[in-house]
Amino acid sequence: MNTANFPWLTTIILLPIAASLLIPIIPDKEGKTVRWYSLIVGLIDFALIVYAFYTGYDFSNPDLQLVESYPWVPQLDLNWSVGADGLSMPLIILTGFITTLAILAAWPVTFKPKLFYFLILAMYGGQIAVFAVQDMLLFFLVWELELVPIYFLLSIWGGKRRQYAATKFILYTAGGSLFILLSALTMGFYGDTVTFDMRSLALKDFALNFQLAAYAGFLIAYAVKLPIIPLHTWLPDAHGEATAPVHMLLAGILLKMGGYALIRMNAQMLPDAHALFAPVLVVLGVVNIIYAALTSFAQRNLKRKIAYSSISHMGFVMIGIASFTDLGLSGAVLQMVSHGLIGASLFFLVGATYDRTHTLMLDEMGGVAKRMPKIFAMFTTCSMASLALPGMSGFVAELMVFVGFATSDAYSSTFKVIVVFLMAVGVILTPIYLLSMLREIFYGKENEELVSHQALIDAEPREVFIIACLLIPIIGIGFYPKLLTQMYDATTVQLTARLRDSVPTLAQKQEETLKVSLSAPQISN
Repeated sequence: MNTANFPWLTTIILLPIAASLLIPIIPDKEGKTVRWYSLIVGLIDFALIVYAFYTGYDFSNPDLQLVESYPWVPQLDLNWSVGADGLSMPLIILTGFITTLAILAAWPVTFKPKLFYFLILAMYGGQIAVFAVQDMLLFFLVWELELVPIYFLLSIWGGKRRQYAATKFILYTAGGSLFILLSALTMGFYGDTVTFDMRSLALKDFALNFQLAAYAGFLIAYAVKLPIIPLHTWLPDAHGEATAPVHMLLAGILLKMGGYALIRMNAQMLPDAHALFAPVLVVLGVVNIIYAALTSFAQRNLKRKIAYSSISHMGFVMIGIASFTDLGLSGAVLQMVSHGLIGASLFFLVGATYDRTHTLMLDEMGGVAKRMPKIFAMFTTCSMASLALPGMSGFVAELMVFVGFATSDAYSSTFKVIVVFLMAVGVILTPIYLLSMLREIFYGKENEELVSHQALIDAEPREVFIIACLLIPIIGIGFYPKLLTQMYDATTVQLTARLRDSVPTLAQKQEETLKVSLSAPQISN
């Protein structure tokens, strides 16, 4: 097989979608055959992802690779255009890894299993497409399509307030998506040529005011998905009602779509506007870190506590993107992958704990460590990873963002000191609420009724296997970050150089505009 010419990305995207269409004809009422079928499809697609990047991807090349482009709707200049670079490649691998484990996590699902696994596989292909497509209109379409499976997964298999959470999710995200369409159309029609190819759009000479308007539109859309406070309120509600596999997809992949798009569209295509918006991103990132950490303290619902913790950690991504340093941007990408792994592990364990205790309220838990030592050990280890314990991926990612921003020459020393101090406060708050959470679940005052419950059994081999699969890269990256950073360093270094060039270019443009305005003839009365 000629790996250079084989349509790898198209195959990887369409395989799970095509496989999902066969699920209705599988003769299986209880779902046992369907779950094995879905797991095999997930494993095959993940194997194709790994093989494609192992054989056809050059880490030293910062440009798009595995590129495919086919005319789709020529009348609209809509092309099936896909490719991967250092920004998308780690997230495509993460998507395949997390989704396959989410399928395994969904093993206990018995209610409408065919529909459940159909939605999981359809979303598998849709999420990979978000990271791979290189046409703005196509990006909008796949961004919208992947919302549908999440809506049904929440509204059918969620908790008591599942309809409210699903409706809020779709309203927030679909409403934000309109800004993607508006910004994409205006950028595509800007100038003498009409194009929606991302590479061509990045080369267009947009006027500064136009860049600012398009940047603001994209920022609103991606602020919902990331999420950025105050457009975050859908996430705690969605996590509060979701099942464990849906948790894994939300925390592990969905939030990363916002961070990825913020880098791909806002920073890469609109660098001059990014130079002006960067301080705003830093402030919003600090607000995310502090506000969400403090709000997590007040949550007595276990799912909502972890959800606010996720919002807090995504603040580091925004600060890294706005740092204008190689190290800071590299840390932002690493934080997205790291949080995807850690968030998926924590929410899976929350689901496993709920299956046994039948409660999410911390006040009703306590004293279960002796009955569930394996779950206690796994929950503690994953919490240590979340609070950025040295030797874990979270520590490396947050340290890179810290140092990258502190060494940036794009900000004043006073501003950097304030931001670094507030980031440090957020880092201190995280272990306080996470360790307090562990104490209340496992070492708090014993609930006699809960401790004596027959369903309070320890972790099954399937559950141990899922957590082990997640902890291996978490610890591996923690001890040897180059394992991941070498995959995208060439791309992030190239992008950072362009962003840093835009700062003096922007200042020069502003100076020229000022000179023109001052030299213009004055009209006297």
